Amino acid sequence: MSQEVIIRAVFYSRGLNMSSERSTDRWGRSTRSVHGGELGKDCHGAVTTPIFQTSTFFFPTDDPVTWEGKVPEGSYIYSRWGNPTVAAVEAKLALLENAQSAVVFSSGMAAISSTLMALLKKGDRLVSIEDLYGGTFSLMRDELPRLGVDVRTVSTTDLGAMEEEMENGAAAVYLESPTNPLLKLVDLKAVVEMAHSAGAKVMIDSTFATPINQTPIDLGVDIVIHSCTKYLNGHSDLIAGAVAGSKEDMERVSKKRILFGGSLDPMGAFLLMRGMKTLEVRMERHNRNGLLVAKFLEKHEMVERVHYPGLPSHPQHELAERQMRGFGGMVSFEVAGGRHGAEKLLRSVRLIKRATSLGGADSLVSMPLNSSHSSLTPEERERLGIRDSLIRLSVGIEDAQDIIDDLNRGLSQI
Repeated sequence: MSQEVIIRAVFYSRGLNMSSERSTDRWGRSTRSVHGGELGKDCHGAVTTPIFQTSTFFFPTDDPVTWEGKVPEGSYIYSRWGNPTVAAVEAKLALLENAQSAVVFSSGMAAISSTLMALLKKGDRLVSIEDLYGGTFSLMRDELPRLGVDVRTVSTTDLGAMEEEMENGAAAVYLESPTNPLLKLVDLKAVVEMAHSAGAKVMIDSTFATPINQTPIDLGVDIVIHSCTKYLNGHSDLIAGAVAGSKEDMERVSKKRILFGGSLDPMGAFLLMRGMKTLEVRMERHNRNGLLVAKFLEKHEMVERVHYPGLPSHPQHELAERQMRGFGGMVSFEVAGGRHGAEKLLRSVRLIKRATSLGGADSLVSMPLNSSHSSLTPEERERLGIRDSLIRLSVGIEDAQDIIDDLNRGLSQI
């Protein structure tokens, strides 16, 4: 089901006429989060989009013998290919990202790998920044070269090195901004201009920012990727991923999803859709709490360095203010005492949960060296600045003072 079909369903469910009412492209972000993609009255008047918990559908023609395998617009045949609940959440995400289309997956890594497989072929060159989520780093280090893709990594903030690699020929450029776990930023407008001049597509993992804090497509980025497990769902009870971009690119990505089998199930799509309804209001709290916690940590005697783009001390704070609408709930910091000090803090917190992942209502804390970036060698982590004393904190939506008190308790034990 296309985005246009689903958006029309939203209007018809309220007795509205699209030609006379305010266009959805003028809706605010919270309105898009709540109403985008919802099937509404077309589904027996249901206020919430139903879960189409079915593996297969009736043939879309009256005569199954003459059906030629081309699914008509708005019809379904098999849930690995497409499902109404899945299509609804895809339309919601596309609306939030100002994209023509979106495709959701069974995990963030399924979204990343399928997108790269859709856009790259043997002999292509991929230019990537070096600061990446550990799974993405491993995919580019171990798997893409084996398939004949020439992967070139450059320093995340070195635009000159990036441009030089692009001038040598590149099919695509892969970015994260803010990055995991050090929260570095990439100047998206500058990279897009260089990449498009070189004939390369630009894709970005925007998981840490969400479409509430930045919309990369508005800055010229071609493809936006999310681990929906994180902020988009927001409740730490779902594994999912998503890609948004042009209709043409998403058709290519969708074909890979069908072939590789990384389809999101209808129940997962329902949970994601439910979580996204509160995305904007949750991000308001994450943004506020993140900044308050970062300011507290920066002043604490047992904290040696804080990585947070909302702080004036962040080397790219000016870019963050220009490129983002909010700074998010991710804070990384280095504590005194090296790995021993970091482990001491993790053992001492009580309110904050010791767990990997991020972006949920609960505050979570982990050490990248043995979680998100454990697949990197110690030498690779050291080169990237991921030290043994680094702690990654996903600031939740609890009362900020309670989070700060818990951190203070843990830091006092170092």
